[in-house]
Amino acid sequence: MIDETLLEAEEKMDTAIDFAKEQFAGIRTGRANAGMFSSIQVDYYGAPTPLQQLASFNIPDARTVLITPFDKSSMTTIEKALRESDLGVNPSNDGNAIRIIMPALTEERRRDYVKMAKGKAEDARIAVRGVRRKAKEQIDRLVKDGEVGEDEGVRAEKELEVLTKKHVELVDQLLAGKESELLEV
Repeated sequence: MIDETLLEAEEKMDTAIDFAKEQFAGIRTGRANAGMFSSIQVDYYGAPTPLQQLASFNIPDARTVLITPFDKSSMTTIEKALRESDLGVNPSNDGNAIRIIMPALTEERRRDYVKMAKGKAEDARIAVRGVRRKAKEQIDRLVKDGEVGEDEGVRAEKELEVLTKKHVELVDQLLAGKESELLEV
């Protein structure tokens, strides 16, 4: 029963790490990448649809993104969604594709992105700690109900702490990588 609790906690912590990676991918760095557009929703025939499902992405150079919609009739809604996004880009439409030239990042904008990354990292740490808290409550309940011995409960809590520490360190490593990526000129 305790092993199931620990396994479930580890899976949930891994999910939190995966979510943090997705969040970090959405933060713009000096280089253009398709991950920056992962959170953009386009109003496609009345339904909010992820941009990745409506178009293909091509990155010809470090600061240019070429978005080619699968359905040409959706170009104006895609363009509108890009303009209204928090990326700070101005798309240009040539009739076949939407071209985005990413502006060079200023030092102030880089610092803002680092703050945003730190906030997302803290959210991931909070999620990991929340999983730890719930797993600890489950272990305590098992010990209290007499389903497992106290020694086994203590051992499980130590394993849970090791698991939590490992995942928090993973978040810190992801943050450090993103920070260095953002601050390189």
